[in-house]
Amino acid sequence: MNFYALIIGTEILNGRRVDKHFEFLKNELNKYGHELFASFIIKDDEELIKNTYKLIMNDKKSVMFSFGGIGSTPDDLTRAIAADVFTSKPLYRHKQFEQDIINKFANEAYPHRIHMSDLPQNSDLLFNPVNNMSGFSLEDRYFFVPGFPQMAHPMISAVISRLFNKSVEKYRLTLLAQTSENTLISIMKQIPEDIELSSLPILSKSNISVEISLCSTNNLQVEKYFKLFTDFLSSSKIKFTLI
Repeated sequence: MNFYALIIGTEILNGRRVDKHFEFLKNELNKYGHELFASFIIKDDEELIKNTYKLIMNDKKSVMFSFGGIGSTPDDLTRAIAADVFTSKPLYRHKQFEQDIINKFANEAYPHRIHMSDLPQNSDLLFNPVNNMSGFSLEDRYFFVPGFPQMAHPMISAVISRLFNKSVEKYRLTLLAQTSENTLISIMKQIPEDIELSSLPILSKSNISVEISLCSTNNLQVEKYFKLFTDFLSSSKIKFTLI
């Protein structure tokens, strides 16, 4: 699975609010051995939201957590765009959510709040423990929650613990070498595509160093290719430490 975060909010990009979703989602996925594949923070712009949804939908392994834009004000665009992109059908009135809104707000549910229950067809509700104003999901893959962290985060935690609580174990080996990346590029080119290679240069006033990390579900493969680096560094008398 490729996990995506889509954080919708002009107020984050212009500095009126500070994002709290990325760090939360990263840590919540990490509890179960997952990591984010991509994260976007975008404006409340119809075409931009639509194009980003399409990009994510076109990834057959995508799982998306979309934050924001599901309220009843004119700048809440998520529900209609999600219906267009993910179902190609108009919004429909979700009867259970409609009743929840009426129960909570009575006459004040009309004329505006009631529209929060207009959802993409085949939506499942995501329980909101703060005020029971639900988020929604499609196909158990695409999850849409409010922008308020105190509402969104419990909803996402429940989804991840219910649906994504198992992962394939990965193995990682990492070293820090007292040399430049350039010294190790020829070895990097030998690493197969199914092994995740990370090369992070570290610059300081006194020296240059590089952190090399290999990760895969196959521990024997990781050890085999990691040894290419350690053997080369040892034979070249380049100092390194395992981290």
